[in-house]
Amino acid sequence: EGDAMRLEYEARFDVVTAARTLQWLADAEAALRRMTRAARPGGLLVVLDYNHALNAWEPEPPAEFAAFYSSFLSWREMNGWDNEVANHCPALFDEVGLQEIRTYVQDETSLKADADFEEKTALWVDVIDNIGPTLQGAQACEASLLEAARRSYDDWRRTGLLRHTLSMRATVARAC
Repeated sequence: EGDAMRLEYEARFDVVTAARTLQWLADAEAALRRMTRAARPGGLLVVLDYNHALNAWEPEPPAEFAAFYSSFLSWREMNGWDNEVANHCPALFDEVGLQEIRTYVQDETSLKADADFEEKTALWVDVIDNIGPTLQGAQACEASLLEAARRSYDDWRRTGLLRHTLSMRATVARAC
């Protein structure tokens, strides 16, 4: 276990992996270079991450939440974070010299009929509560938007939301 941006290992591991990590890095390629260096020749590099710009709700979410989500994506862009990093991983893997690159759809879909639907769809309530103040501090949105987004989303997910999909991909490749 270690920081992908600071890995100092040389050809040490059979598998080097990161889950939901590259989405938070402005220089994902640098992290992948370090991860690749840490893998033994023939070892695997495995990355699971999001495509935030491709997440989906059915039906469309309330306007207040849509406005918050737009602010969330803009804030991520302001930080240099790729909102479609999962789709860009194959090209990044190629750029750092990995081979046998494969990508697998790993979308997490929650349906109203699922026993854990309320728990899984509460994710965005948690994001508003926990990351919202940071967005507000970065002037990406105002407190009134956070309050309206939380209230409207929480009500809608309990009454109107039928399907929620988090767009994710797993990318796997071999180190040379």
